[in-house]
Amino acid sequence: MDTVVTNALTDALTDVAPGAAHPATAQDADALHLHTAMAEACQQACQAIAPAWPLDRAIAVNPHWARTGMPVRQVAARMAVLGGIQVFPARAQQLGAWQAGRITPADLDQALRQLPQAQAQGTTAQQCTEALLSGAPVAQLPLLIDVLDNDPRRHTRLSWRQAITHQVSQTCAAYFDEHQADWQPQRAQGLYAFWRDTLQHDHGIGLLMGLPDLGAAVGALPERAEDAERWVLQRLGLPQPVWADYLEAVLLTVNGWASWCAYLGWQAGLEGRTDPHLRELLAIRLAWGMLLLECKDDAASQQAFATLQRAWRGAPQTLQRAEEALLIDEVWQLALEIGYQRELVQRLAHPAHPGVPQHEIEVQAAFCIDVRSEPLRRALEAVWPGIQTLGFAGFFGLPVAYTPLATQARRPQLPGLLAPAIEVTDRVLSAAPTGVADDGALQGSASRARQGRLALTERWQSASRWPGAAFSFVEAAGVGYLGKLGQWMKPHTRARARDDLHGLPARYRAICRPQMAGLDLDAKVSLAARVLHAMGLNQHLAPLVLLVGHGSQSANNAHAAALDCGACCGQTGEVNARSLAHLLNDSAVRQGLRGQGLDIPDGTTFVACLHNTTTDEIEAFDLDLLPPAARERWAGLQPVLAQAGDQVRRERAPTLALDARAPHAALLEQLRRRANDGAQTRPEWGLAGNAAFLIAPRQRSRGVVLGGRSFLHDYDASQDADGSVLELLMTAPMVVTHWINWQYHASTCDPERLGSGNKVLHNVVGGTLGVFEGNGGDLRIGLSRQSLHDGQRWMHEPLRLTVVIDAPQAAIDAVIAKHAVVSQLVEGGWLHMWRFHESGFVRYAQGIWMPVLVTEF
Repeated sequence: MDTVVTNALTDALTDVAPGAAHPATAQDADALHLHTAMAEACQQACQAIAPAWPLDRAIAVNPHWARTGMPVRQVAARMAVLGGIQVFPARAQQLGAWQAGRITPADLDQALRQLPQAQAQGTTAQQCTEALLSGAPVAQLPLLIDVLDNDPRRHTRLSWRQAITHQVSQTCAAYFDEHQADWQPQRAQGLYAFWRDTLQHDHGIGLLMGLPDLGAAVGALPERAEDAERWVLQRLGLPQPVWADYLEAVLLTVNGWASWCAYLGWQAGLEGRTDPHLRELLAIRLAWGMLLLECKDDAASQQAFATLQRAWRGAPQTLQRAEEALLIDEVWQLALEIGYQRELVQRLAHPAHPGVPQHEIEVQAAFCIDVRSEPLRRALEAVWPGIQTLGFAGFFGLPVAYTPLATQARRPQLPGLLAPAIEVTDRVLSAAPTGVADDGALQGSASRARQGRLALTERWQSASRWPGAAFSFVEAAGVGYLGKLGQWMKPHTRARARDDLHGLPARYRAICRPQMAGLDLDAKVSLAARVLHAMGLNQHLAPLVLLVGHGSQSANNAHAAALDCGACCGQTGEVNARSLAHLLNDSAVRQGLRGQGLDIPDGTTFVACLHNTTTDEIEAFDLDLLPPAARERWAGLQPVLAQAGDQVRRERAPTLALDARAPHAALLEQLRRRANDGAQTRPEWGLAGNAAFLIAPRQRSRGVVLGGRSFLHDYDASQDADGSVLELLMTAPMVVTHWINWQYHASTCDPERLGSGNKVLHNVVGGTLGVFEGNGGDLRIGLSRQSLHDGQRWMHEPLRLTVVIDAPQAAIDAVIAKHAVVSQLVEGGWLHMWRFHESGFVRYAQGIWMPVLVTEF
C-alpha cells in the first residue's frame, strides 16, 4: 500500500507536461494537490528555524527570529508544546527574584495593569504568586518516535529520541566538516543520500536502541528525500492543519543542526541562491520514523498511531491552553523588566551633564554601541572634559569583506543581516617623507614569505594527523612542546595576538595595512560622506578623531569570536576602523568631500584604535602614517586612556572575583593573565546584563552610570529632517541589538536547549561548525553556562530590550508603519519602545503612546 502511494505521487509529477493548465485525471489532480500541501507544510516548518553562524563568524541571534511575526506568548506556547523549550524565565528563577525583593509588589501590580490580557481575565497578584510554586504549566506533544518507544525495558538504554538525535548529529558532523578531517566524505548526492548510505554501514546504532534487526529495515528507505517526507506524512494520518506544527516539532529534536542548515540557507539567500540541506535534514528525521515502524509489529504500530493521532488531533486546543497558561509567566517577565526600568528612569530622569562647549573639544572618540563601551566612554569623559565620545555601529558603516594578505580566507566584516559590497585586502604601505609609499616589491616578497610559512605550518600539523606518523611526530616534537606547557602552567601577560598576521614575518607586520580595493574616487567620496553623516561627524570635527573598534582577548576558547563582536560576524573592529581612517585621511577624498559641502579641516586627523574589552586597554594603528601634530596629540592622550581604563577595570573587578583595591599595575596584570590563561572559562562577561538601547544625543546620558548594560547610539533628530537616519537606526542597529538581547535571554531561560552547556566539556565540530557538549548529542547553539553564570548566580537577567529614542513621535511612528519587521518586534512584545518626552518618558503600547510616570517607579 505504501509503495502504491509513493508511486502514485511520483507519477502525478511526471505525467503533467510542463506548462499544462490541468492534470490529466482527477486522481492525478488529487495526488498533485496532496503533494503540494505536503511540500508547503515542510517548507513552513523549515522557515520557523533561525540560523546559527559558525564559530569563527559568530553572531548573536534571536533563536526565535523566524517566529517574531507572532506575539511572544504565542511563541512561548509553541516552543513549550512542540519542543519542550522554555521561552520565559523559569518560575523557580522568578520566585528567587520575588523573594529577594528584585521584583517588588509594585512591579507586579504595574505589570498586571500594563498587560491588557491580564486585565481582561482579572488576573490577580495572589494568583501570580501562587503559580510560582507550581511546576511547568505546559505539556509537550509526543512524536512518532516517542509513542513507538514503548518497550518495558526502555529505561535501561538510550531513549529512541536520544539515540536518533545522536546518530543524525554524528552524520551531520561528518557531512558538513570541511576543515577538521583530512578524509572528506562524498557529498555529491546530498545530505539525505549520505545519511542513508551511512546508516547501511552503521551496525552499532541498532544495539544502542535495542533493535538488533534495524539494519534490515534500511533497504526499505526511499532513495529520495521528497519520497521519505511524503511517505511518512501519508502514513501518520494526521489532520492536514497540524502537519506544519508536527514537522516543526520534528526539527526541534535536532534544533542545533537545523539552525546550522538554516544558516546555509540564509547565506544562499544573500547570494540569490537556495539551499536544500534543511529540507533534507527534515526528511532524515522523518525517515527514522519509517525505520522504527519496520521494527514494530502491526499491533504495536496501530496502538502508536492511535495515541499519536489522538494527541495531535487536539493540537490547536493544546496550543491555545498553553498560551493561556503562560499569561502568568508573561506577567512575571514584565514585572522583572519593570524593576530594571524603574532604575533606568531614575538615572535618566536627572538633568544631563552639559559637557564642554564644542570649540573646547580637542578629541572625539567614536566607539561601537556595544554595552562594554559605555563604562569606558563614561570614564574618559570624567577624566578629561576635553574629550567627546560618540556611539556608532562598530562596523562603522562599511559593508566590507576582508581577505588577509596572501590567503583565500575571505570573511565578512559587517552585521549578518547584510551582504558585503566592498572588498578589503592588505597592502604593504611604508611611511615616506612625502606621505605613503605603495611598494610593489615589498608586497610581493611579503606575500611569498607568508605563503611559504603557512605551507610549512600546514605540513607540520598534518604530520600529527596521519595514523602512521602520530607516534614519531610526538618524538620528533620533543621538547618543542615544553614552551606551550609552560604557558599553560604560568600564563603570560602579552598583548592581544593579531591572528590576521599569522605567518607573516615580523619585518612586514607594522607596514601591512587593510585597504579598500576596487573603488574609484567618486565611490570613495560618496562612501565617506554617507559614513560621516550617519556618525554625526559631518561638522564640528575635533583635531583628533579616534575610530575605536573593539575586540576581546582569550585563550583556548572555542567561542572567542562571540566575545569580539555580537554583530559583525564575530570579528574585531580593527579592519573597519583602519580602512575608514585611511579613507578619511586621504587628501583626494577630502577634496572631493569639499565639493559636496563637507569640509574636513586640514588640522583634523583620524586614528584607528581598538578597545580590548578583556583588559580595557586601547591600542592605536598606523601611527607612523600620522602627521607630527597628530602623533603628539596621541602621546598626550595616553595618561587619560590609562586613568580611564583603570577606572573601568576597578568597576569590573568584583564581577571577576578580583580585588578592586589592588595597585593599578597589579590589577592590569591580573586581567592580562586571565586573557592568556587557557584554563580560564570566564575571561570577561561579554554582553551579559544587556537591557537597554539609547538612540539619543550623548547629552541624554553623559555622566549617567548605566552599569555597562546599555547600548548607546548617538542620534540628533535636529540633523535628520527627513528621518532617514532614524529609519536606518531602527531597522539595522536596533534589530542587531535585539538579536544580541534575545540570544542572552534564550540562553539563560533554557540553557539546555538554547544554550551550549558546559564550556569545559565542549568539543569543536568540523573545525568551525560549532560544539558538542561531550562527544555527541545535538550541535549546541547559544551561549555557554560560564558566559552567563558565575558558579553561584546568574550574571545575566533575561530582560527584553528597552529601546529609548529621542525623536519626534511622528518620525518613530512612520518607521514602525513602514517596516513590518519593526512593527512585529514592537507590537509582538519582543522589545519595549520608549521615547524621551517633555514630561519624562512615554511608552508604545498597542499603537498608543502612554506616559511613563516616574512616580510609578
